[in-house]
Amino acid sequence: MLSKAKHLYRECTRIGANDMNYKAIVQIYIAQIRPRADDELNWFRQQSTLREAIRVAAPAINSKGKRYSHQRRLSKPVLETALTLLLENKTKIGQCKSFDELHTLLDRLLTPIKGIGELYVYDTALRIGSRLGVLPQKIYLHAGTCEGARALGFDGKIKALTVAQLPKELQQLEPHEIEDVLCIFKDKLVKTQKMPEEAISRSWCH
Repeated sequence: MLSKAKHLYRECTRIGANDMNYKAIVQIYIAQIRPRADDELNWFRQQSTLREAIRVAAPAINSKGKRYSHQRRLSKPVLETALTLLLENKTKIGQCKSFDELHTLLDRLLTPIKGIGELYVYDTALRIGSRLGVLPQKIYLHAGTCEGARALGFDGKIKALTVAQLPKELQQLEPHEIEDVLCIFKDKLVKTQKMPEEAISRSWCH
């Protein structure tokens, strides 16, 4: 998530371009980013009810009561519209049994709102999903993550990747963590080895 990207990128740039590899990227992520990422998800997971989780997820509010940096450009009316729609569909949201089902529902509900993009849909689904106990089982691609996927040799038009398609070192991470890595390290991934052709050919859309 971009709120922690600046700090991580500073850590990343301390390693020379010739020394940066998948193993180093994973080590930096685990040491520097995972604790904060887990804290963020726990904030939503610990909301007393699904309604409360939606009420903080829709406006993109963190545990400090501030909006996440990568959602700051969204206007208040847009976020209020999203909140209203999500609360109106709380029952349907609560019935979702997988992250994919939740993401599909939120995409259908929120995408028609002018100003809402793929990143907001994914982030909101991830935050609400943490409260429901459903997390991604594949890596969803949008904006920065698409750039990271292209750096690994994948078609930038695909919508998702499986963990098995990625370099073995990255497979140590959870899908939502790999999503973070593809976005935050996209410039560093360009300097790593390309994916084998057979792996690229197995790319698929959800």
